[in-house]
Amino acid sequence: MNARVLAVLLNLAALPLTFLTASCARSSDQALPRMICGTQIDPDLTRALVSSRHDLHEFSRVDRSSAVSAPCVLLSGRDPVINLHFWWADGPADLREMAEGAGTVSRVTDARKIAFRYEAVVGTDGAIAASRCMSKTGDHFALTLQLPQIKLTDQSHRKDIEKFMRAYFPATLRTLGCGGSR
Repeated sequence: MNARVLAVLLNLAALPLTFLTASCARSSDQALPRMICGTQIDPDLTRALVSSRHDLHEFSRVDRSSAVSAPCVLLSGRDPVINLHFWWADGPADLREMAEGAGTVSRVTDARKIAFRYEAVVGTDGAIAASRCMSKTGDHFALTLQLPQIKLTDQSHRKDIEKFMRAYFPATLRTLGCGGSR
């Protein structure tokens, strides 16, 4: 058998593997990000909160250096799957008022206070946490987490939301330079 025929046979044998690799790469779901809105987070903590992982990408207006309140959204295609709102303020936030208020960027359904080193509430569709944190615009920071794909009456995600916030909020504080704040 000459070298040319052998090369053709080897290429034909590799062809099915090429198609298999390409079909696996086209999966509709992608891996969850290890960083969301500038904060590292274990994807296992995010997995239970995100129902769709197709075409994940971020939209962010957060500028940590200017400390101006702004949103950051993780989208699946055009649909928001995680809404975060970064709040800097002069004075502590009233989490109960934020959760129950008429605004759409902080509302959290059935918010309950949790035992946590920071002031925090967890609801059926999100959470809010706050801490003292010195910045250009104030001495406090609050973070709102909203999960628009979770039904308001679905109580099954409350523990997953709490686990996520217990990890994400302190990690965000560290990115702001106030990780030791309380």
